[in-house]
Amino acid sequence: MNDTQPLKNKISSYIIQTHEEEIKRIAMELHEGVGQSLYSLFTGMQLFEKTIEQPAMKSYAGDMNQLLEKTIREIRLLAVELHPPTLTTLGLMSAMKSYIKLYTSTYGIEVEIENLGIESQISDRDNITLFRVCQEALMNIARYADTTKASMIFIWEKSRLMIMIKDSGKGFEVESAMNKLSGLAAMSERMHLIGGNCTVFSKIDDGTSIEISLPLY
Repeated sequence: MNDTQPLKNKISSYIIQTHEEEIKRIAMELHEGVGQSLYSLFTGMQLFEKTIEQPAMKSYAGDMNQLLEKTIREIRLLAVELHPPTLTTLGLMSAMKSYIKLYTSTYGIEVEIENLGIESQISDRDNITLFRVCQEALMNIARYADTTKASMIFIWEKSRLMIMIKDSGKGFEVESAMNKLSGLAAMSERMHLIGGNCTVFSKIDDGTSIEISLPLY
C-alpha cells in the first residue's frame, strides 16, 4: 500500500459520512413533512369520496385515492431507502426487515430472509454501510435480474458477520459488469473502508450470489 492510500481512505470515509448525514436529514423531511401532508390529504379524500353521490365523480375520487395511496407508499420506501429510522435504534436486522417489506410491495420481488446466530452490536458506521450494500444488491436484483424471488442469509459468528444474497435471475458476466455497473464497485469500496469484503459471483442464466463479510471485534 502506498503512503497516500490511508489518506485517500480517510477522505472517502469523511465524504461518505457527510453524505449520510445529509441523506438522513432529507429522509426525515420526506417522512415527517411530505409524507404526513400526503397522508392527511389521503384521509381527507376518503371522507370526501363517501359524501359523493354522482357515480362518475365517486369513481374519479376513488381513482385519486388510489393514486395518493400509491404515492404515499413510494414516499415511505424512498424515505427508508435514504435512511431507515430503525437502524440506529433497533439494529440492522430490524431495518432490513422493514426495508424488505416495502421493497416487496413496490417491486413484487419476494425476499426470504434468514438470521442465524445472535445479532451483535456494531457501530452506526458499520450498520449504515452494511445496510447500503444490501440495499444496492437488492436494487440490482430489481433492475437487472428479471426474477420474482431472492434470499438473504445473515450469519452471526463471534468474530465475523457473513451476509449472503442470492437470486435465480438471468445473471451476468461479473468482470465486465464491475466496469459498467458503478453500484457493484461502490459496494466493494464501502465494505473495504470498514475493513470488510464484498464478493460477487454470477453466471449467465444461472443467477447471482453476493457474499458480504465483516470482522466483528
